[in-house]
Amino acid sequence: MAQMIVRNIEDSVKTGLKARASLHGWSMEEEVRHILREAVNQPPPARTKLGSRISGRFAGAGLLEPLPELHAQTIEPMVLGE
Repeated sequence: MAQMIVRNIEDSVKTGLKARASLHGWSMEEEVRHILREAVNQPPPARTKLGSRISGRFAGAGLLEPLPELHAQTIEPMVLGE
């Protein structure tokens, strides 16, 4: 089995690990192994493209037709302070 050293862990993290280990009735080292096993065995989150995420967020917001695409149109900058 491999070994790993993790340095510079905040005191609050160490305290939390100790508390969790105590709740489970095992050592802090076993608690860390348990957390790492769970993290590695979970399926990765689905990666959706930004446009799909934006579309999903605003689905049902009342837009009934697709927005026109803007090709080769210049956009004038805003003028502030006039």
